[in-house]
Formats: sequence, structure tokens, C-alpha cells
Amino acid sequence: MVILNKHNERLVGVFHETESTEIVVLCHGFQSSKEFNIMINIASALENQGISAFRFDFAGNGESEGSFQFGNEFREAEDLRAVIEYFTGANRTVAAILGHSKGGNVVLLYASKYHDIPSVVNVSGRYDLKRGIEQRLGKEVLERIERDGYVNIKNKKGEFDFKVTKESLMERLNTNMHEACLSIDKRCRVLIVHGSVDEVIPVEDASEFAKIIPNNRLQIIEGADHVYTSHQEELVSIVLPFIKEQCLQQGKNASE
Repeated sequence: MVILNKHNERLVGVFHETESTEIVVLCHGFQSSKEFNIMINIASALENQGISAFRFDFAGNGESEGSFQFGNEFREAEDLRAVIEYFTGANRTVAAILGHSKGGNVVLLYASKYHDIPSVVNVSGRYDLKRGIEQRLGKEVLERIERDGYVNIKNKKGEFDFKVTKESLMERLNTNMHEACLSIDKRCRVLIVHGSVDEVIPVEDASEFAKIIPNNRLQIIEGADHVYTSHQEELVSIVLPFIKEQCLQQGKNASE
């Protein structure tokens, strides 16, 4: 299924259609795609419960058009906006948005800007976007970006992976999740899920989100890493009731 974003780029997604009025939109993380196991497992679990789900690739990722960019959280929030507007225009109700890792940041940024989604699920999102850059890119790389304006990142095989420009780096450094989360509507329910042994984004980030998001529920999964390698079922068992509760509420509101 293809939806155009505001740059006329084709966003490719997979629609788990159950003909429910309510839809859940799932957002992947950094250098990931709609085919990531967390996206597939949660979408399948929702479908099995009669809830429609849409998992898609952000521009520049997976099968979608566009060029991959480092940072880019706000642009990806606009991709999410295009998806939500598409389904709203088709007389469907987006009951919840869920994102993993960078996708968790994207759904929170969306909720801070557009107050039209009643439930948000942030799975292992990063609270402080300044952290993790040196870990991912290396100190030497940051110095080269400052000097040259960009740097080409190579993968473990020594092949070109992606380009980081000074502009995209500064956009990430200037994205203030604390400030954004303070703008989330108090009526919006936010589920925060994090693994206790997350090796990419520290579990403390989840607690920081919980301190400032007005209407939140915090769930730490003991022993889980960043991608929930051995805890997929537990992740689904936490996310599913939260979303089902929202869908039931949406259905009740619609019938009143």
C-alpha cells in the first residue's frame, strides 16, 4: 500500500486490514523498516484481536522513496502526519501510534505538535538526543563534520552506509524532547516501555519521559535489550491491552 508524503515521495506500507474503524500506525527505528520483527509481531497481534494496523517505511528507508537522512525526526513526524491524514480521509480513526527507538521519538514529537491522537506508545525512545551521537558516529567523525560540513559513514564491511551533514546533525542536537513532551495534551494517554538492560538507549531515559509526560504509564521489562531479543511476547502482552482499551473507548465514544 502506497501513501504520498508532502514531498510527493511514495511511502510504502503493509496494511493489516480487519475492517475495524480504529487503526494503529506503527513506526520503525533508525536504519530499520516496517519488516522489523517488533513491527510485524505487534501488527499481527493487533490483527488477531480484530484491530487494523498499518506499518510503513519512513522516506529513505525500506521500500519508500527518498534519501536516507541522519536525524530527521521532525520530517519523519510529517511522514506520519501524511499517513494519519490518509486514513482519516478514508473515514477511519487512528486510535494509537506506536514507535520503537527513533520511532518512539517520532510518535512523541507528533503528539506534541498535533493533538489528534488519543494514545501513544513509546517503545525504547531516547530522551536526550545529544547522547548516543558520539557512540554511534565516533568522536573523530564529529570533528570531521565540524571541519568539512559532512561525513560519509561506512558499515562494518567498509562500504558506504549513509551521509551525515552538519545540518542534519544540528537538527538532531537541537531537538529537545523534554520541551516537546511538555506540549503533549493531558488527555493523550502515553505508554512508555523500555528494557532494563537496553544497550543502546539507557533505561533511565524512560524514567525521564515519565517525569514530564502528563498522562503516562511506565513499564520496564526486566532483562530486555533494545530490540527485545528474548522478550517479544512480553512486549506484545504489555502493548496489546493498552491499545485494546483505547480502541474500546473510541468505539464507545463513536456510538454515544
